[in-house]
Amino acid sequence: MYSLEQIREDLRDIRYYYAHKDVFDKNEVSVGVNVVKRKVEKYNAVIIFAPPRFYDLYVGLYVDGYAPSAYAMKCGYATNYIYKVNNELQSFFQKILKED
Repeated sequence: MYSLEQIREDLRDIRYYYAHKDVFDKNEVSVGVNVVKRKVEKYNAVIIFAPPRFYDLYVGLYVDGYAPSAYAMKCGYATNYIYKVNNELQSFFQKILKED
């Protein structure tokens, strides 16, 4: 099972990937596919089976790249609620994902 720290690191990498997706896509042929793309595929394959609030949060924080406070404001939630749900999301990933 992944540690929570590993999940957090992967999610940071996924956020970075989506923020710079054009660079990764443009250079796949000339440089090769970066390993972060495998992480993205793995987490995306899991999140589609998650409860809707986890799916929504994953897209908001990691795909769209909102900071927790900005996402809370956008959705009309308290920032503490976003942190709470994000911790639950990380625990969800930890339960589902197995190390390769």
